[in-house]
Amino acid sequence: MTTNQSASTDDRKRILEAARVIAVVGLSANAWRPSYGVAEYLQAAGYEVIPVNPTYVDREILGLRVYASLAEVPTPIDIVDVFRRAEFTPEVARQAVAVGAKTLWLQLGIVNQEAARIARAGGLAVVMDRCIAVEHGRLISA
Repeated sequence: MTTNQSASTDDRKRILEAARVIAVVGLSANAWRPSYGVAEYLQAAGYEVIPVNPTYVDREILGLRVYASLAEVPTPIDIVDVFRRAEFTPEVARQAVAVGAKTLWLQLGIVNQEAARIARAGGLAVVMDRCIAVEHGRLISA
């Protein structure tokens, strides 16, 4: 893994190839929101998508049960894909470390060095400011 701001192209490809379970933190039930479209894409690409959003607990998004936090997810998580404002990402990084996730992925436009430090200190790979669906399409589906 590179030590710069974010994972290299080769690292991102390896992360996406190895992953099976992706928790999408901040997944919206609104089909017009980017998080919904990305989760739908990931689901169609064969990943197990786990919605995490306390606003939608006791509901389903894309036919999937929604969890209030990463701690409630009963399945091991490979990638924590984050659709939250940058200032909220350090707490998400702490939760990702606590549940033993392998990668913290901050979506396009989201960068937080504190979250990256927390994740790396916990042994996670870090990707920031990249859309996971775009990267998958470019690196895996191409």
